[in-house]
Amino acid sequence: MLLDKGIYSACVWVPKIKTSLRAITSVRKLSSSISSHEEGKYKGKYDVIIAGGGMVGCTLACVMGKTSLLSNLRVLLLEGSPDKKFELKPEYSNRVVALSQNTKTLMNSINVWGHIEKMRLQPVRHMQVWDACSDALITFSSTDIMDDDVAYIVENDVLLHAVNTELKSPEIKNIEVVYGAKIEGYEIPTTHGSQESIVKMSNGDTYSCQLLIGADGANSAVRKAMGVQYLSWNYDQMGVVATLHLAEETENTTAWQRFLPTGPVALLPLDSKRSSLVWSTSNTHAKELLNLPQEQFVDALNDALWKQYPRSSSVDACTSWVGSWLKSVGLPDGAERQLPPSVRDIAPGSRAAFPLGFGHSTRYIAPGVALVGDAAHRVHPLAGQGVNLGFGDVKDLADLMSDCIYAGYDITHHDWLERYESSRQRHNVPTQLAVDALNRLYAFDIPPLVLIRSVGLQITNALHPIKKLIMSHAAT
Repeated sequence: MLLDKGIYSACVWVPKIKTSLRAITSVRKLSSSISSHEEGKYKGKYDVIIAGGGMVGCTLACVMGKTSLLSNLRVLLLEGSPDKKFELKPEYSNRVVALSQNTKTLMNSINVWGHIEKMRLQPVRHMQVWDACSDALITFSSTDIMDDDVAYIVENDVLLHAVNTELKSPEIKNIEVVYGAKIEGYEIPTTHGSQESIVKMSNGDTYSCQLLIGADGANSAVRKAMGVQYLSWNYDQMGVVATLHLAEETENTTAWQRFLPTGPVALLPLDSKRSSLVWSTSNTHAKELLNLPQEQFVDALNDALWKQYPRSSSVDACTSWVGSWLKSVGLPDGAERQLPPSVRDIAPGSRAAFPLGFGHSTRYIAPGVALVGDAAHRVHPLAGQGVNLGFGDVKDLADLMSDCIYAGYDITHHDWLERYESSRQRHNVPTQLAVDALNRLYAFDIPPLVLIRSVGLQITNALHPIKKLIMSHAAT
């Protein structure tokens, strides 16, 4: 009996001794690394450091402050920009996002949605997408997704201010934020459980952490420090943005998108008199648009929305036959359509452009490191999914970290990080590839391709279950 107890005690204490030895080794390695810096510049150890305080990084920090199982973690958020005072201006910003229903649910769970509603947002209740080279179109309505709005158009700075407002609330006690943080580099572990990550600042300050999260955008320095493969390409396109004043006041709850041979042009509703423009076009054309006098820019935009492009009679005949067949079997033939609004003017100084590209990190995780948002994936804006994919990362990572803590594991446990990566890649990769394929499919105006995409769009529009499936995937 005594022998059994002795064996049992040894079994219990041997793993503890091993753990203690690993901890001592880790501390020695950490001390050795930090000793190379100026004495007194070590600012302390955190459970989690989030590099990047944009919309996704700030939201992740807020979720960690609001989630009971994560609220005991010591979290540091490093934001490169200064802490500016926000002022809601009468004119809308030219940078907006289309937030999905799942993103709204996430924002509601951390009390951010109420701040947005107190400022401004515009629901999208209808969407119409059509081809400039044929009569094919697809429409979505709030009734297609159980009377919920299709999306919500919110300005980037409004969303960021709403998250920061909640992040600074007295309820959140475990989050520290450093504004104007200039990060010089990272030292990250090479094997699981070997040591902590070290963040070196340009002013000589040094921080260490158990889990480093890269939320630092498409040119992520955290991702580069991980040394993972990053698949990327440029579309040789730019997204031209502006705030538009419409010719007539309307309810304006419809998002419009027309696929031109040079790229899609989209109008996103802001209020009864204004919409936000996202016009994807070639680099050369984008620069021309930016340099046009304001009146000529408005004319070019109205042409893009209304102009009749050259059509193939064969394609028109085929799509007409498909429409007749759909109608004969009691399905929508796509003949009924709304006319897009005309643009009267643009807000002064609101024209700008940004380059478009694709990017995907083959790994979202490394020992003690995880990527979220644009640091892990970048997508063409034609489907409005970029930031929603990032908020999906936030939700899944926070949920898995909570499960990990509840199960008694360390937050950097490899199996749990692997679950995060698998979960997000199963959703993100198909979405990215579908959006990329759409962009490439509509980049040509040769009749065979126009016919294939037009018939495909007609059939998709006619089949309600497929449209609902598309909207359900976009909402997650």
